Amino acid sequence: MTTKELQPQVVQDQPGKRVSWDEYFMNIAIQAATRSTCSRKHVGAVIVRDKTILSTGYNGSIRGMPHCDDVGHMMENDHCIATVHAEANAIIQAAKNGTAINGADIYVTASPCWNCFKLIANSGIKRILYLEFYRDEKILTVSRQAGIELIQVAITSA
Repeated sequence: MTTKELQPQVVQDQPGKRVSWDEYFMNIAIQAATRSTCSRKHVGAVIVRDKTILSTGYNGSIRGMPHCDDVGHMMENDHCIATVHAEANAIIQAAKNGTAINGADIYVTASPCWNCFKLIANSGIKRILYLEFYRDEKILTVSRQAGIELIQVAITSA
């Protein structure tokens, strides 16, 4: 995905009309994805409660380690495993800063993988809003069983 593809898309159905809150926070997740350090997939995440941003994250290397884009990918089963995923980084950032995220929403540019979904569920996040569906269909069934809303957000361009 190129940087151009990751740029926030502005929604303006009518002149002067503001984007919805979901589009607003998804646009911020799109912007967070521009910080990703693994060129295989740029993903951004934003954790929000009561229309307030609690934490952000993007997929990147372990703190202090070289970036995939600089030294190459660590591939396993056709996935780069050197990076910490955006959702995990957003949850870690909240924990590191002592920010409670129970009952919050998470906006992610791609639906979470199974491991990130489990982290999200156990962190108490109640809604997962994503831009594109990415690979793992287990989350569709388990989200319903766990009482977590899984919502695809459509961003339209002007």
